Amino acid sequence: MRLFTTVAALRCYLDLHGFSLNVGFVPTMGALHQGHLSLVERAKTENDIVVVSIFVNPLQFGPQEDLQKYPRVLEKDRQLCEDAGVDVIFAPTPEEMGIGETPTLTQVVPPGILMSGLCGRSRLGHFQGVATIVTKLLNIVTPTRAYFGQKDAQQLAVIRRLVADLNSNVEIVGCPIVREPSGLALSSRNQYLSPEEKELAAVLYRSLQRGAEVLSTGNSRSDEIISAVKAEILETCAAKPEIPTEIDYVELVDLNTMQPLETVAETGLLAIAVRIGSTRLIDNIVLRNRQPVIAIDGPAGAGKSTVAKQVANQLGLHYLDTGAMYRAVTWLVLQSGIPLDDEPAVAELVANAEISMWHPEGQPSQISINGQNVTEAIRSQSVTSQVSAIAAQKEVRRLLVREQQRYGRTGGIVGEGRDLGTHVFPNAELKIYLTASVAERARRRQQDLINLGLGEMSLKQLEKDIAERDRLDSTRAIAPLRKATDAIEIQTDSLTIAQVVEQIVQLYQQRLMVDG
Repeated sequence: MRLFTTVAALRCYLDLHGFSLNVGFVPTMGALHQGHLSLVERAKTENDIVVVSIFVNPLQFGPQEDLQKYPRVLEKDRQLCEDAGVDVIFAPTPEEMGIGETPTLTQVVPPGILMSGLCGRSRLGHFQGVATIVTKLLNIVTPTRAYFGQKDAQQLAVIRRLVADLNSNVEIVGCPIVREPSGLALSSRNQYLSPEEKELAAVLYRSLQRGAEVLSTGNSRSDEIISAVKAEILETCAAKPEIPTEIDYVELVDLNTMQPLETVAETGLLAIAVRIGSTRLIDNIVLRNRQPVIAIDGPAGAGKSTVAKQVANQLGLHYLDTGAMYRAVTWLVLQSGIPLDDEPAVAELVANAEISMWHPEGQPSQISINGQNVTEAIRSQSVTSQVSAIAAQKEVRRLLVREQQRYGRTGGIVGEGRDLGTHVFPNAELKIYLTASVAERARRRQQDLINLGLGEMSLKQLEKDIAERDRLDSTRAIAPLRKATDAIEIQTDSLTIAQVVEQIVQLYQQRLMVDG
C-alpha cells in the first residue's frame, strides 16, 4: 500500500498503474470505522485498484463546529487500510487542496433545493464545502466508481446531483448503513459519546423503526409517521433527564430532491438529527410503500430467465425482461444501418430512443421502441447474433440501466441478469444469486441442444466453454458478474425449476412478513 500527500504523486501512480483498470474511490475524513471499511470492501470487489482519501475538509465545518477537535488518527487509519487491502491512501494537506487561511477556491454550489432542508438548515455552507472538495477529489482521482454511505443521505443526494449536472464520468455507489448491535449507526463522532450517552443514542434507530411501523399499518401520512418518531425519542430521553438531548429535525423527504413529502406514495427518506449531550448524530431509513423488487443474478446457464418468469407469474409481479431491452436497441441499430462498431453513433441513436414495456393481462410482456411494437421482431436470428456486441458497449448499458431503474421505481417487478442486485437495483428488497456447478450447467446446455435438434456437443467442450464464459463475465469492465453482499445464494444442481421457484417465493413471503 502506498500513501501520498500530493496530487502530483497520486496522479503519477495512477498513470503508471491505473491505465485501462477500474479504480474504486472511497472519500473519507479519517477516524475510520467498520462503516468506512464496508465501503472499501465493496470497492475491492468491483474494481482493480482502491484509493481511499483521508482529508478533514475545513470548508464543510461551520464557525461553531468541531473542526479542531475532529479526530485525526492517520497512523491508525493507515493500518486499517493496509489490513483491508487498500492500494493507495491520499492524505493531502489543506494547502495541497487549495485551501489557505483565506480560501479563494472556486466553489461548487449545488441547487438550493437540495441544501435548504435537513442538515442544511443548521449547517450553512456545509454542502457547498462538501461539493467543492468532492468535485476536486473526483477530478484528481478520476475513479470508475466512488463509494459513499447512505447514513449521509443528503450528502449522497448532493453528490449524485453534481455528478449528473457536471456530466462527470464516474458512477456514484451508495452503500448501506453499518450499525452496532444496538442499532446505532457507526460514525466517527460516536467516540465523543460517553457510555451512558451511547446507550441512549440507540433511540435514534429505534424511533425510525417506530415510524416504519406506522407505515406498515397502512398509514402513509408524513405527520403521523413523524409524530411517532418524535414520541419515541421524547419518551426515551425523558427517562434520562441527566443527559441533555435535543431534536434538531425529524423529516420525511424525497430520496432525490430532499423535499418534504406529505405521504409516502412509493418511497421516502425518514431522516433524523438529534443532539445527545454535546454530540450531534444523524440517521435515516428508506420507507417503501410499494411492492418489492426481486433481483436475480447468476452465471450463464443457471436458469435465471426461466425462474424469474415463473416467480413473477406466481407472485403476480411483472417480469422485467432486460434482455428484450438490449434486443430492441439492437434491432433499432440494425434497422438504422449504422455500423455496429460505430459506438458514438450507436450511443446517439439509443440516447434518443423511447423504449416502452407493458404487460397485457394474461399475455406475454410487450416491448416497443420509438412507438413500434418489436416484441416478435427482436427474436430474429439477425438480432440474436448481434445483441452481445451492442450490449457490451458502455454507453448502451448506461442508458438502458437508467431505463431499467425507471421501471423499478414503482416496484412489483422481478428482473434477472449479471448485475441487477449490485448495480441496477442495489436497494432491491430481495436479491437472489442463482448458480450451479459448471458440470451441471454443461449437462443442461447439452440437453437443450438435443431438444432443439441441434445435435450433441461433448460435455467436455461445453464445460470448457462455460468456464471461459464465467471468467469473461466476472472480469469484464462493464457490468461484471458479482454476488451482492446481501444476496441469498441458491445452488441449483440438485433442484428442479419448480423447487427453485418455490424457494424464492417463500423467501419473498418471509421478507414481506419481516418488513410488514
